Amino acid sequence: MCAASRRLSDTGQGRSFWRGLTALVLLTTVAGCGSGGNGNANFLPPGGGGGGGGSGWTPGVYQPAGTFQAQCQNPRPPNAPNGPWPDVQGTTTDENNFLRSFSNDVYLWYDEIVDRDPGLFDTPTYFDLLVTDALTPSGNPKDQFHFTFDTNEWISLSQSGASGGYGAQFAVLAASPPREIVVAYTDPNTPAVAPGVDLARGAKIVTVDGVDVENGSDVDTLNAGLFPAAAGEMHTFEVLDQGAQNTRTITMTSAIVTSTPVQNVGTIPTASGDVGYLLFNDHIATAEGGLIDAVNQLAALNVTDLIVDIRYNGGGFLAIAAEFAYMVAGAVPTAGRRFELLQFNDKHPVTNPITGAPIAPVPFYDTSQGFDGSVPSGTALPTLNLPRVFVLTGSGTCSASEAIMNGLRGVDVEVIQIGSTTCGKPYGFFPIDNCGTTYFTIQFRGVNAKDFGDYADGFSPSNTVSSVGTTVPGCSVADDFSAPLGDPVEARLAAALGYRDTGTCPAPSGAAEPPGISQLRLLEDERLTVPKNPWLKNRIVLR
Repeated sequence: MCAASRRLSDTGQGRSFWRGLTALVLLTTVAGCGSGGNGNANFLPPGGGGGGGGSGWTPGVYQPAGTFQAQCQNPRPPNAPNGPWPDVQGTTTDENNFLRSFSNDVYLWYDEIVDRDPGLFDTPTYFDLLVTDALTPSGNPKDQFHFTFDTNEWISLSQSGASGGYGAQFAVLAASPPREIVVAYTDPNTPAVAPGVDLARGAKIVTVDGVDVENGSDVDTLNAGLFPAAAGEMHTFEVLDQGAQNTRTITMTSAIVTSTPVQNVGTIPTASGDVGYLLFNDHIATAEGGLIDAVNQLAALNVTDLIVDIRYNGGGFLAIAAEFAYMVAGAVPTAGRRFELLQFNDKHPVTNPITGAPIAPVPFYDTSQGFDGSVPSGTALPTLNLPRVFVLTGSGTCSASEAIMNGLRGVDVEVIQIGSTTCGKPYGFFPIDNCGTTYFTIQFRGVNAKDFGDYADGFSPSNTVSSVGTTVPGCSVADDFSAPLGDPVEARLAAALGYRDTGTCPAPSGAAEPPGISQLRLLEDERLTVPKNPWLKNRIVLR
């Protein structure tokens, strides 16, 4: 995570950023997010006026957002990176007025925002207040997904999934002393797996730059080492590998790391035939090619059952979710059916307020959509034609990953959930740039072919009510860091294989897993799992 984003936890943007870490974003296309220009800055034309000393605030009275857009306290030069930008000189109040009017127009729960004078707050604080304070039936905040990103950083992440780090995802199992942090998984060809480092799942982090992880008081040093702000930082770790008796010391230098979203593709032999398995970690652009390759590989092996491991998959491009759901189900159950329909607030029942286009369903895509340069757009997708699929889930399963489950259930493909409750985000948004910050504010919810999208408290792995009102099977199983992902003895995978053979679950063990909030810093919230960038807890849609 880059420095600009990490600093948000120390400012008025803290609430926005940490809510965003469980976000399920509906985004624009990669090109729309900044390839060759100003991202979504053309959603509203920059208006005249603004820049004055007073806010001109009248409660309940709103000017069009375009009146204030691109009027900035610190305008970017037209030739700034990823420009040209339309910024002109303005004030913080202009920026706040833009956010106020924009939210009143497109925020899903616009009528639950308390209208406050935009002249009284700095912009990070003001955006943080433009949310509903309502709760879900379980008592969680209804909007946990309100966050911001530096625009240039957002463009880089959305296009490639590249960010500063080591290529190791740390699972923060306890954020307060006695803390516990282990390696959840690693990406190939990254500092985490370099010779002499060789981190693997389950390795326990004992010290960071000499500071004791379990009880140390120097939290700043722990955060700086675990979550480096940029590439080129060198940090020393004492680690205890899974099964080892003694610790060892390693040094890692952070780099710009591009994740490998599809890993561990293969089959597991059983008495009743081979079972397909794949680890799917991110719905980033490169996942398109990885998933196509995986399905081609598994189809050639004639698998009749599939286990998809999405326990750490926070989401991404919704079109990739729709492609993958099609590849699992095949043409027959998906023909003429929608994968997901976006529902905006009551001001926009027919037209998408961001694109201006009529609201149309997201289909089960049967051809590639051109995310991955290795796969030409329009390429026919392979299929497995499965009537059921097993999914391994956790509190980090969010957004587009939940949409896969919901979309398949909407066309009567049986989805058997093994693990723990997902993060619960049937909502999404298009990002909007203004003055160098990209804002993410909930604009719609998504429903499947049966008009079901009511899972704000997540999908539970047992006694889950499906989109047709019936109970669907599943097993509650805690995450198991004692075995590699894809190993048949790993608890969640073993439970899926056992359920496939016998129809029964092991004794429940997943109920105690923290609910779905992932953080990048310690001591911010005790409900920590595997930290990821906010946009990777999202839903991304083609325009």
